[in-house]
Amino acid sequence: MEDKKFALLIDADNTSSKYIKTIVDEITNLGITTYRRIYGDWTSPLLQNWKEILLEYSITPMQQYGYTTGKNSTDSAMIIDAMDILYSGSVDGFCLVSSDSDFTKLAMRLREAGKTVIGMGKQQTPRPFVTACNQFKYIDLLSKEAKAESAPVAKKAAAKSAATDTKKKANQKLVASIRKIIEENSNDDGWMYAAKVGKLLQKKNPDFDCRNYGYQKFAPLLDGLGFVTRKEPGVEDKNACEVYVRIKE
Repeated sequence: MEDKKFALLIDADNTSSKYIKTIVDEITNLGITTYRRIYGDWTSPLLQNWKEILLEYSITPMQQYGYTTGKNSTDSAMIIDAMDILYSGSVDGFCLVSSDSDFTKLAMRLREAGKTVIGMGKQQTPRPFVTACNQFKYIDLLSKEAKAESAPVAKKAAAKSAATDTKKKANQKLVASIRKIIEENSNDDGWMYAAKVGKLLQKKNPDFDCRNYGYQKFAPLLDGLGFVTRKEPGVEDKNACEVYVRIKE
């Protein structure tokens, strides 16, 4: 199958350069990027770290001066470019990198045009922008560079305790979502194709990603959450296996 073509558009004002490898790796897994653009006021010293890596990742800087104090003109430039690219008909989807809710309407408009919209931002990204995308990836969770940042021992312990509570609540919410999907869509015997569960889960929760829960694959995550899984030989490829899942009795 031919790779999907994506336009990668980055809001430099709301994205740290330390996430660039994560951003590029994630979009490369989904297709090829025919446009790689980043928006900001490149006369500002705040973007110095971005300047040093643009050439390495073949990203074109788009200059946008901040004409008015307190107003983010970068958003407007990025939105205008996105619409120009949309009308050119040269891409299958867009990757919008920002933690700013101002791009919510843009994501909705691009989806209305039948384009796949991948959002990337930090965990504090407003929910409306997250749900406006087909998929949303939290780059601060996925970035190895972010995880490697050092912190005092006391702060690490407090952060670990808070993270444990947050993870527990997130797991409970995820289990409830998966249970509901299985209850509504499983066969009479209670079994359901795991890949279909994952697809429906992604549609309901654009920010769902196994790696957010410490797993690389969906099947091990299902096992870890207490669901029952079984493997069967693939219908088309006997060397492959298909995973089915049901609620534990």
